[in-house]
Amino acid sequence: MKTSKLTLYIFLGLLLGIFVGWRFPEFGKQMQPLAHIFLNMIKMIIAPLLFSVVVTGIASHGNIKALGKLGAKTLFYFAAATSLALVIGLTVGLVFKPGHSFGTSAVSQNMMDTVSNMASQNVHESVSAMFVNIVPTSIVKSMANGDLLQIVVFSIFFALALCAAGEKGKPILNCVSSLTEIMFKFTQIVMNFAPIGVFGAISYTIAESGLGIMVNYAKIIGSLYLALVLFLFIVLNIVCRIVGISVISLLRAIREPALLAFTTSTSEAALPQAMKIMENFGVSKNIVGFVMPTGYTFNLDGSTLYLALAMLFSVQIAGLEVNTLELLFLMGTLMLTSKGIAGVPRVALVVLAGTLSGFGYPLIGVAILLGVDQILDMGRTTVNLIGNCIATVIIAKWENEFNYTKMEEFNRQYEKEKNTGLNICNNEILSQINIEDHSDFGAIESREH
Repeated sequence: MKTSKLTLYIFLGLLLGIFVGWRFPEFGKQMQPLAHIFLNMIKMIIAPLLFSVVVTGIASHGNIKALGKLGAKTLFYFAAATSLALVIGLTVGLVFKPGHSFGTSAVSQNMMDTVSNMASQNVHESVSAMFVNIVPTSIVKSMANGDLLQIVVFSIFFALALCAAGEKGKPILNCVSSLTEIMFKFTQIVMNFAPIGVFGAISYTIAESGLGIMVNYAKIIGSLYLALVLFLFIVLNIVCRIVGISVISLLRAIREPALLAFTTSTSEAALPQAMKIMENFGVSKNIVGFVMPTGYTFNLDGSTLYLALAMLFSVQIAGLEVNTLELLFLMGTLMLTSKGIAGVPRVALVVLAGTLSGFGYPLIGVAILLGVDQILDMGRTTVNLIGNCIATVIIAKWENEFNYTKMEEFNRQYEKEKNTGLNICNNEILSQINIEDHSDFGAIESREH
């Protein structure tokens, strides 16, 4: 019941935030610190949680060869998933043409200057530099910066050293296992503040952008969300058929972290809870600990799809014609340059602006998207999270480490909580009816006297 109530409170925080941002915009803008405080609370959890989960997962498993196979399979799946996201984004952009007949009069010089600065940012010097940056020079620095992939790399080496230490390493492994349980309890405590954080984030977003922006940008917003839904529908159906589970049960399991990612526009806010849920759903701890944080670098399905659609939007709005070969080359470039930059603010727009500038295309499309980026970011961030949750399921099945018994127990627990909630609700209604009946009987009796 605790989880169900938290989902309800988060949803209420979302609705209240929309109302406050719409009706009281000045007050809504002042609520942004609530969102920042909540996100800071989440960020202080991630590093120790990630370290403990990865170390216990690998050290308990103890099979180095299996870890190598797991890494290869994971990267193969990530490449397939992001390629599918690119294709869907391209298809929707070509069919609906969101950039055609879009007015550009609202673009100010200040917006163009901002986009030009974005285009000048070098998120990666080269592909080789990206791989060099995966290895941390200091784990303390990596944890302070919130670099998930560097933390994973350090944790893998630490776990392998722990296995090599044999009996002498067992006390440390026990300590790290205890740390894992403590951090999950820590996460539960912090999640109680989620409705407040959601309220602050959404009220600021609506106050800053206004509901009217939804009408002006309806075509590009609608095209993106349609593409995201199509991607999830296709991937979910494929995965659930392969694994042999219900689509509804999988969506039900990840509904709460998905709602949190949507309202806060950051995957980090939902990561700790999503990892715990996927473990409870039947995915082994070592799969969750390796696949999910790695996915935040190499499996940004929502962001990749958005980049494909936004690239077409920018080309269409400039009235340019791009042949198939050029388009494929652009998409390949976007797919490579979007890897490993999840921590960069407005990362999708930075990559888009840099790519367009590099190929000599106008940046006016990026300037237009800048005005509605927060609303677009909510959708693509949610799909990034869901895509990584799905990845843990498919990799666990591939490695024969998906526990169907745990999944069935998870579903039974949900049904039990739902039925308990319905019974409580029915009992309250019946009690109220009985009270009203008794009061009516008393009133009739007094009138007779």
